[in-house]
Amino acid sequence: MKSQSVSRRRFLQSSAVASAPFILPSGIWSAKIKPNDKISVGFIGMGIQNRGLQRRFMGDKNVVCVAVSDCDTTRRNAARDTANKRYDNNDCKTYVDFRELIARDDIDAVSIATPDHWHAIQTIAAVNSGKDVYCEKPLTHNVHESVEVMKAVKKNKAILQTGSMQRSSREFRVACELVRNGVIGKVERTAVNVGPPGVPCDLKKEKLEPGLDWGKWIGPGPMRGYSSVLSPRGVHGHFPNWRNYKEYGGGMVCDWGAHMIDIVNWGLGVDDSGPVGTIPAENPKAMKGAQLVYAGNVPLMHGTGMGSSFYGTEGRVECHRGRIGLWLGEKFIAGRTGGDKNINLGKELDKMESEYLKDAKVKLYRSSSHIPDFLNSMRTRKKPCTHEIIGARTAIACHLLNQTYYNHTAIKWNPKKNTFASGGDPKWLTRDYRGEWDV
Repeated sequence: MKSQSVSRRRFLQSSAVASAPFILPSGIWSAKIKPNDKISVGFIGMGIQNRGLQRRFMGDKNVVCVAVSDCDTTRRNAARDTANKRYDNNDCKTYVDFRELIARDDIDAVSIATPDHWHAIQTIAAVNSGKDVYCEKPLTHNVHESVEVMKAVKKNKAILQTGSMQRSSREFRVACELVRNGVIGKVERTAVNVGPPGVPCDLKKEKLEPGLDWGKWIGPGPMRGYSSVLSPRGVHGHFPNWRNYKEYGGGMVCDWGAHMIDIVNWGLGVDDSGPVGTIPAENPKAMKGAQLVYAGNVPLMHGTGMGSSFYGTEGRVECHRGRIGLWLGEKFIAGRTGGDKNINLGKELDKMESEYLKDAKVKLYRSSSHIPDFLNSMRTRKKPCTHEIIGARTAIACHLLNQTYYNHTAIKWNPKKNTFASGGDPKWLTRDYRGEWDV
């Protein structure tokens, strides 16, 4: 994107600081991207997730993939070749160190799909150097990072979209509108059916073949020997299991909780706050059964239900991808709750909206596709459907649930101050960062 005004990127370049994104001045602003301007995007972390995002971004004729970064040579070059084949040129550049990509003043946005322990560092660096950010969920690796990401995005007036893409699916929006408009009465409890919390990494060291900068994969995390479980070599077609280990991810509580807990936050209308406490499972070794607690003493039960579920005084709503069900009392009203292909999901959603939401007072953000929503926000400078506050608050909820498992204790949480009211230790809010890395 070219601008006739003095852009923040041109300012950075002329100030000779573009090569040091961690200390760039904040708050430098430029005109919004014009409707017909091409948007230049760089991609950081070229595993299976970002390869999919790369294809989706490049499907927009007004988007150009100009750079890719990955610590694995094969993944890096494969992503470059995908872009160059798409545009029939050799313009896409590759970087081992993401900071070199971020320092470029001709890049408008970055798509980040690295392991969780990298998200906040790369996001903050990107917005500090004038980029908008699409970052995969969970947005952060700990509570402290969530707070700092919110601060950095606000300070730089950046656009950030979190990859909690269920908010761009109609069944989840309709479910939350049913709840928000009182169709099931007063919500008494909620539930999410996602997997266990993270566990300590105890993987055995393997031989590291050439072509992977292991130190850059580890980054701010604790150094350990190479494991193909954490980072399979080359281009692979699965989601690696680094996400199961607390040093680099947050288990399924964070990985899928960033989807399903996000929907509970949306349905309860607490995007700017989240839960106010936690209750541990009875068994200190349990991997499910702990609870988040929301204002009004509304619990979220971990490990039960269908995806995201809401139970009210007059009925219940359950939803998952491609599935939704509405019950009033014990009577099933509408929806598709299983894999019955004879039930048309669209028609069931039409029925719910026409019969129960026709005069709805609460109408939620409508997005039919997550990446176009982000690109549109880049042009309008209006917040997208899963902006930084939503992503950070959902991540905080996941982190609090994990801490309840890790420490088997009840927590009272102050979302205004982003600290414990009781029951927690401040060291649980952050981590020890290795070497040069910090947040």
